[in-house]
Amino acid sequence: MSSTDRAPAQYLARAIEIATENVRNDGGPFGALVVSTDGQVFEGVNRVTAELDPSAHAEVTAIRRACRGLGTFDLTGAVLYTSCEPCPMCLGTALWARIDRVYFAADRDDAAAAGFDDARFYRYFDGHPEHRDIMPVTTIALPGTQRVAPFDEWRRTADRIDY
Repeated sequence: MSSTDRAPAQYLARAIEIATENVRNDGGPFGALVVSTDGQVFEGVNRVTAELDPSAHAEVTAIRRACRGLGTFDLTGAVLYTSCEPCPMCLGTALWARIDRVYFAADRDDAAAAGFDDARFYRYFDGHPEHRDIMPVTTIALPGTQRVAPFDEWRRTADRIDY
């Protein structure tokens, strides 16, 4: 059977399998697969503590591998399968990669019950100012057009790659 013939539940089963294996290899209990439009499968597991990298989530790792493997930053048409509901960072990465759809097994409440409570991160983005106290984000006024200088340069660059 080709990878394009596999059902979503089979991909999720593989994401859960690699997540479980990763725990046995000093990693976090998260696994993910990106399946490209042509059926290629790219796996990623959570290596946050193993690599001392807070961005080394399974979904981000799988997306990075897919992009490198396919030679593109645009994964339009691809599907992300993940052992657990993606956190806001992983959702943002999937959006930037133009992933078409996300399937997940365990949800954020299951993760919280295991000690991975991302609830405050979800609340951060819910639009209520009182939830922004964990990390204030503030603009600073700068003179003239200094704040937009990188964008001005971007617009002047003829050979840029738009994304």
